[in-house]
Amino acid sequence: MSESFDPEAFAQRQLDAYNDRDLERFINEYTEEVVVYRLPDTEPVLVGKAALAEHYRTKRFNLPGLHAELVNRMVLGNKVIDQERVTGVQSTPLEVAAIYEVTPRGICKVWFVS
Repeated sequence: MSESFDPEAFAQRQLDAYNDRDLERFINEYTEEVVVYRLPDTEPVLVGKAALAEHYRTKRFNLPGLHAELVNRMVLGNKVIDQERVTGVQSTPLEVAAIYEVTPRGICKVWFVS
């Protein structure tokens, strides 16, 4: 990894784009082959940037009250672990942990825990 590789910057940019509901900026932070998991399931829920974009376009960015508040963040090497409070998806806030695995090309894996 180069000295300029900053995994946290990828996580922050995608969070900012999420809160702005800017799909293009959001998906630009991910690799083409991104894989998304919802723990404890071991099978991915989304595979590929196109599937990620479609999911967020139709199931998240169309929600008027959508917002993710960053509660806590840890960075361990190329992993960024965010604790978030997400509002606007259901009637009560969701407490979520998102674990991002980042390469110099972007976020390649995500694990959600809620």
